[in-house]
Amino acid sequence: MSEYLPGLAGVPATKSNISNIDGEKGILSYRGYPIEELAKNSTFEETCLLLLDGRLPTAAELSDFDEQLRDNRQVKYHIRNLMKTLPESGHPMEMLQTAVACLGMFYPGNECLTGADSCQDLDYIHNMTVKIIARMGTFVAMWEHIRNGYDPILPRHDLPYAENFLYMLNGKEPDPLLARIMDVCLILHAEHTINASTFSVLVNGSTLASPMSVIAAAIAALSGPLHGGANQKVLEMLKEIGTPDRAAAYVDKKLANKEVIWGMGHREYKTKDPRAKILQGLMAEFMADRGGNLNPMFEVAKEVEKVCEDRLAKKGVYANVDFYSGLLYSEMGIPADQFTAIFAIARSAGWLAHWREQLSDNRIFRPTQMYTGEPVRKYVPINKR
Repeated sequence: MSEYLPGLAGVPATKSNISNIDGEKGILSYRGYPIEELAKNSTFEETCLLLLDGRLPTAAELSDFDEQLRDNRQVKYHIRNLMKTLPESGHPMEMLQTAVACLGMFYPGNECLTGADSCQDLDYIHNMTVKIIARMGTFVAMWEHIRNGYDPILPRHDLPYAENFLYMLNGKEPDPLLARIMDVCLILHAEHTINASTFSVLVNGSTLASPMSVIAAAIAALSGPLHGGANQKVLEMLKEIGTPDRAAAYVDKKLANKEVIWGMGHREYKTKDPRAKILQGLMAEFMADRGGNLNPMFEVAKEVEKVCEDRLAKKGVYANVDFYSGLLYSEMGIPADQFTAIFAIARSAGWLAHWREQLSDNRIFRPTQMYTGEPVRKYVPINKR
């Protein structure tokens, strides 16, 4: 192929059987299972194992995996002390990248990553995967306390993943609805084919870098506002708009200036993101549980979406997953700068599934380029320039 396509748009970079998107119909599936069915019937733990192993687990397999995750939630005090030295003003994604990168120093195990024919040890791959996924939630919850000057709350072995995360974050057990909402949010964000952060997993994994380094690189890619950071931007946008009656003027001004309307549009979808539909439903369910006491921003969001559909539907631009996720997290009392870190907790499952898939038939990534520079020329001594 000699054609240059900016951003590799539409260029197949790998073969994968992990997830699939039908952008015309608005369908997202993990291993063939529609995201709506998983959100309704599964758990984050089961979804992780589905993504990793390629099939729904038996009850015994799921119980064993769940137990492994619970056993690996705690981190050594050296890592906690390291986190305490980080600036309190640091963004949670910067903290998370730092913490995950240093995991390999405290929990070594790169004996499989030695050559082109290695890394077929599924036990090694599974064990490293568990160590990372189990601690992602721990790191994010710990940071919320450490950056405010307090010791972190220890994880509990008796709680499932989402419930334990909220417990560590807030210091109290969440009510069942909140725990379920968080569990569904983790499922929805767990995987989404070859996006920017997942592509970084493939590239870094292909070099046989340690899994901790691979995931740290993915976290860096996810941190950008054009990828995982968009949900925080959506909330800032809704607050700037303020009231539903100002939505139309705001959207029209942004469109006239060719500026981004955060949470709108997705390169893969030509209809509304199926995850956005589920999140919107969760938001409505949450508000109903609170006696119909609607967050004013929810009404602003609905009006912005209505206006955008009127202006942009003909171009295939609709709400994406970021449009409602930040609003939902905010209503749950989660600080805005933690939104993308929660995204990373969930996406670690998909990242590590792709890491495993990459290692199964590895070849280092080495794309080419189209050179647009000067032709070969002679060096000119500095006294003759």
